[in-house]
Amino acid sequence: METGTDAQAAPSSGPLTSEQLAAIDDEQTLSDMLDKTEDFEQRRMIRAAMRDLLKRKREQRERERGSRQKDLRQQGVGTSAPAGGIHKGQKPSSTTQQSQQKTTTWTKAAAPSPSKSAPNSQGSPGSPSMTKAQPIFGEAAVPNSRNVKQMLLDWCRAKTEPYEGVEIQNFSSSWADGLAFCALVHRFFPEGFEYCTLDPYDRKANFEKAFKTAERLGGCPALLDVDDLLRMREPDWKCVYTYIQEFYRCLVEKGLVKTKKKTP
Repeated sequence: METGTDAQAAPSSGPLTSEQLAAIDDEQTLSDMLDKTEDFEQRRMIRAAMRDLLKRKREQRERERGSRQKDLRQQGVGTSAPAGGIHKGQKPSSTTQQSQQKTTTWTKAAAPSPSKSAPNSQGSPGSPSMTKAQPIFGEAAVPNSRNVKQMLLDWCRAKTEPYEGVEIQNFSSSWADGLAFCALVHRFFPEGFEYCTLDPYDRKANFEKAFKTAERLGGCPALLDVDDLLRMREPDWKCVYTYIQEFYRCLVEKGLVKTKKKTP
């Protein structure tokens, strides 16, 4: 990945220290450092720094939300009220009641869902198609397609490792809540959205945010249909695999991913 002008840069000489990494508050800087570093110990330290940075940002957002809720309480407005507030005596809407049920913390989101505990799930062969266009890359047309598939899965896992709530084991159930798509897109386009604000239970918003950002900043066409994804408990692995292939190809074209061989 090519590194632009960063507000903070890595030390010019000498081994990295935990203190130096902790002083960096820019995700893109850490991401660029991780891509350039080959030393195993330094990569481990950088990944830990990225996880700590995302955690600090998430905690900051929670503190800000708590402060806003406190202000609303002082003004006589219920803490579950939307931005416009609920007047006294007004019955909360069903949308507000649903939002009260979505206050689960990211600590729960960090644990893999039951559907993610079964690796290499291939989805249902009879599931409806989710693609809007014909797959750009066909698995049967690629030599050693199983190796290519595993390499692409390993690449996705490595790029999303620092992100909380994401545990990629396959191309089906691991992508069901949309967080894996968001994490992968955010890794290369962190300016597109704030990952720490995502709701692991709002699948539709997660899918839309990932696909729209990938199309707007990466030039990756939205091959997956959000409505089809929402109708299925687990997405069709072939459709997810095709989309990730296209996203990877777009990154290579933009010079964000370097490869010595032809793209998967």
